[in-house]
Amino acid sequence: MTLLTEPAADPKAAIRAARWKEFRSFARRFFRNPLGVVGLFIVLVLIFVAAFAPWIATHDPYLPTLTARLAAPSAEWWFGADELGRDIYSRLVHGSRLTLLIVALVIVTSAPLGLIIGAVAGTRGGWIDAVFMRITDVFLAIPKLLLALAFVAALGPGIVNAALAITLTAWPPYARLARAEAMVVRNSDYVKAVRLAGASEFRIIVFHVIPMCLSSVIVRMTFDMAGIILTAAGLGFIGLGAQPPLPEWGAMISTGRKFIFDQWWVATVPGIAIFTVSLGFNLLGDALRDLLDPHLRQRK
Repeated sequence: MTLLTEPAADPKAAIRAARWKEFRSFARRFFRNPLGVVGLFIVLVLIFVAAFAPWIATHDPYLPTLTARLAAPSAEWWFGADELGRDIYSRLVHGSRLTLLIVALVIVTSAPLGLIIGAVAGTRGGWIDAVFMRITDVFLAIPKLLLALAFVAALGPGIVNAALAITLTAWPPYARLARAEAMVVRNSDYVKAVRLAGASEFRIIVFHVIPMCLSSVIVRMTFDMAGIILTAAGLGFIGLGAQPPLPEWGAMISTGRKFIFDQWWVATVPGIAIFTVSLGFNLLGDALRDLLDPHLRQRK
């Protein structure tokens, strides 16, 4: 007599279904936060504008039109023209690419660097923790903008050097955050069980400690994007960031400050752009913190 048995469920399909269910739950909770939705909308608009800048721009952002020098906002010049007759709207659109480039360069370098240093220091402890944290304290003791100015002055002006200088000032908070998370995780029961099973410290850090730090690091990354934009704009404002004729928003404000009382749009429009994008990243980061921070979830 043959017994008919049901085929075993596919474990990979079950894992995918569980992840999809978790993602839908996360999305539902996120969209209940109206400010978070506003922040996400601003960030998505920034990405869209940067991706389709050549098609959205109405003029060549580098081509001067001296007859339109300092033209006021109109049907032809939506946000007016600068001191060389270049369309401010088109320069703003193309400048979004530089803004995202700087943010991406800083985030993909500073966050992993700080995460690795903090995870190693918090897991190993001892003299390794002491050395890493004292180096971190040195970087934290100096104001970010002042340290970035020192690095970019030594490296030379330019968008890549500015991003590198910001990176060298942005990693310490990630290291501190990852260390605090790692010190909690290293004493958990499952890490002790993995260590007793013979797993190496490298495997424990990479596969067990770092994944537990990611949620807090992601939230911190979202908040830091606004600070990165402001720091990059500050470097551009004093001439140490992106160099002319690149349409960097901080440099646009710098060139427009001479006309702030009569032709206010030259400096005001890029200033509003910086404010709006920074606000969007802050709102998005605040919403993600409410959803991903385990300490906040435990209080609710």
